[in-house]
Amino acid sequence: SSVTYKLLKRVVKKISLFIVSVFLINFVTIAQDIKIGYTNVEYILSFLPETKQVQSEVQAYGTQLQNQLQSKITDFQSKADAFQKTAATMTDLIRADKQEELQNLQASIQKFQNEAQTTIAQKGEDLFKPLFEKISNAINVVSERENYTHVLSAGVPGVDVLLYARPTDDISNLVLAELGIDPPSGSND
Repeated sequence: SSVTYKLLKRVVKKISLFIVSVFLINFVTIAQDIKIGYTNVEYILSFLPETKQVQSEVQAYGTQLQNQLQSKITDFQSKADAFQKTAATMTDLIRADKQEELQNLQASIQKFQNEAQTTIAQKGEDLFKPLFEKISNAINVVSERENYTHVLSAGVPGVDVLLYARPTDDISNLVLAELGIDPPSGSND
């Protein structure tokens, strides 16, 4: 019984070693197929010539809405000043009507201001979308050509998913080259 136990123990140990070695071989094989790179989309975006045009369009749109908002505010202030000057001579009915009109104007200004912020953000998103798609396509081309299995995002504070990486795994300049942009001198390839 003691001999059988020792023999069984040896067999289990050999089987365990065999399973562990098969697992390690598979792990090493899988690990050899993994190639991870990273890039900073904002960095790449800053070099695209279209970026300045898009930024300019978003800013012009924002300025247009800001001017409209300022016009509404000026109109409100003018009517509020006129109300202040003549309120004492108005009948109760007219005074109440003018107060309601001023409250409605004030609510309209607040609503316009909130909607303008949302609209500007949406306009920026719509205009930048083709640029991000262009960068994404270039990242895909570089990743396939260079045999990267994974490409992580880097350089966006608070959204950065990369905590450590070798500078040699940064594919940003390869993506810039794919987009036809000369990478800045002295940076990694």
